Amino acid sequence: MQRYLVLCIFWLVSLPSLCQHLQLGKKDLKELRDMMAGTFSSEAQSKEDADFFHISLEMRPIWQKNKDGYWLYVEQAMATTKDKPYRQRVYHLYQMDDTTLVSQVYELKEPEKFAGKANDPTALGSLTPDQLVSKEGCGIFLRKTKTGIFEGSTQDKACPSNLRGARFTTSKVTLTKDGMESWDQGWDANGQQVWGATKGGYRFDKIKAAK
Repeated sequence: MQRYLVLCIFWLVSLPSLCQHLQLGKKDLKELRDMMAGTFSSEAQSKEDADFFHISLEMRPIWQKNKDGYWLYVEQAMATTKDKPYRQRVYHLYQMDDTTLVSQVYELKEPEKFAGKANDPTALGSLTPDQLVSKEGCGIFLRKTKTGIFEGSTQDKACPSNLRGARFTTSKVTLTKDGMESWDQGWDANGQQVWGATKGGYRFDKIKAAK
């Protein structure tokens, strides 16, 4: 009980509804992976609000024989230039404790070798762990709510950034079976936002699931 209370106090800073979240079951990590794996699009949101771009998001399972959780190759690109992603990552999904799942973020040492290859099994099959660099402090800590969704964020100012004058970045994510909302923001040393959406997160509708 004492350990749980300490965790609640620690997480309340970034996740106000933490203590309403559920203890995890055996299938929850796979459920999270299944929610994340697939093809996503923000087209509907971009049509509703011109401040949001039409973005394509691909997340493909890799290294499926690994026993240390689940791994996803990720590409994010403007819908008009899917072959030229502006963000390439690998996510490692694993369970941290009884209530917390983690999506640890990795960059690629040579991203150009895999650009536009999210749907190319041969190319993804050549990707190996030694080609990755961990983005320390940038993992997303996720919890399951009573309504069956997963929500989480980075921890405070732990994820460093030097993009467009930023000192650190924050990410907030909500995942459902129908899609996800992702809000990435860059902040300078004075806590002023210098990049990222200002109205709210990008809403990605799930177009197709991936096995």
